[in-house]
Amino acid sequence: MKRSRSSLVHQATYAVKNPHKIIPHLRRLARDTWFRLRTRDHIGYYRAVMKSDTARDPEGAVGSHTHKRWLALGRMQFDYLVEHGLKPECRMLEIGCGNLRAGRLFIDYLHTGNYYGIDISPDILMAAQNTILQHGLADKLPYLTPVRDLRFAFLPDEHFDVVHAHSVFSHSPLDVIEECFAHVGRVMKPGGWFDFTFDRTEGREHQVLREDFYYRTETLVALAGRHGFDATFMDDWERLPHKQSKLRLTKRPPA
Repeated sequence: MKRSRSSLVHQATYAVKNPHKIIPHLRRLARDTWFRLRTRDHIGYYRAVMKSDTARDPEGAVGSHTHKRWLALGRMQFDYLVEHGLKPECRMLEIGCGNLRAGRLFIDYLHTGNYYGIDISPDILMAAQNTILQHGLADKLPYLTPVRDLRFAFLPDEHFDVVHAHSVFSHSPLDVIEECFAHVGRVMKPGGWFDFTFDRTEGREHQVLREDFYYRTETLVALAGRHGFDATFMDDWERLPHKQSKLRLTKRPPA
């Protein structure tokens, strides 16, 4: 069972086992408090987090503490989607594309102009531009756009075959996730699908410092259902070396 990381018992046990992480955690707590006081909502808060993290290390900002891990996680996401239906002719929207950890592989694989990446952080998108240059992907004409929310109002109806969000909802409160579910179906083609990862708990749902959110599978399945989606838990993703779980949403056909 995945237990609550917000509990005092867990935090005390973790501190005893990992004393070298106490000071970094206290620094993170101080930063969290400062950003809470200076921002209005979660999007503003997390944009500030990403600005801070990207200034130190763009690859670390997207959750990869070494370049080797950055490469491996990108490859894992890419291989999984190709094995589960992604084709070069697909139009793909990647929510929270970051500095293109997996996006660089999607861009190279998809037909020219078929990749669209969005992120709430302008700073990480500047790092994404560097990734495009470093990997010689400019001729593939990827779209990279900063966003204020997950309403997708600037995108056309029924445009994308595939929507992908890796390690986005693990940093999102439920109202942000619901906003996405309420609007993403409009930009998906009939027969399209939406894959996303999340931090799964089988106990009490909780958060840690507004940066890490843990949800029960049933909560997200029910929420998706209210917005016209069927959800499939991707069991084979669980066998890969990654701590998050994955759901795939497909739109229900009109009644």
